[in-house]
Amino acid sequence: MKILFQGDSITDAGRDRANIHDLGHGYPLYTAKALREAFPETDFEFIDLGISGNRAENLRDRWTTDAIEIQPDVISILIGINDTWHRAANRDWMPHEYFEECYRGILERIKKETNAKIIILEQFLLSVPDKKFFHVDLDPKIQITRKLAREYADVFVPLDGLFAAASVGTAPTEFAADGVHPTAKGAEFIAGHYLDAYRKLGL
Repeated sequence: MKILFQGDSITDAGRDRANIHDLGHGYPLYTAKALREAFPETDFEFIDLGISGNRAENLRDRWTTDAIEIQPDVISILIGINDTWHRAANRDWMPHEYFEECYRGILERIKKETNAKIIILEQFLLSVPDKKFFHVDLDPKIQITRKLAREYADVFVPLDGLFAAASVGTAPTEFAADGVHPTAKGAEFIAGHYLDAYRKLGL
């Protein structure tokens, strides 16, 4: 069972990019452990090709070599926070239509050029004071991700909503000190929901 993790720094998580099987210290590492424990009879191959700083357009540009040619059984995508963050300093927001075009393009290619099951993980932002203004741009893009998930995903993991619920009674910074990059607790939280998503695939 070949599982490909794709995305930005949340997926990259300090991995050794010379070794596609190195899972860094983030949610892919915790997810692999959880899947192996839950499905000991399954021969898993885990590949992490998340790249720090990536936006949807960057995935689109490297999709042939970093997704299609790999022909995974399952591909998960967690992308979108940088499409907001990288434009936040000047409030020069990326057009929502362009974000959707790039994201839709990679999903179309998965459907047409592979037999992979698709797990979409929603981009998220925990409540931290310095990034609250991100929501003016981020929230519409989350809605685009949800729309695309309804069209293309086999399973959808609504991380923004899940983290919001988990932050009631728990300080958001326990999950991500800067609101974006998960702590170990945040990575384990994502991995738990990833495990649930994988189970829904029925593989």
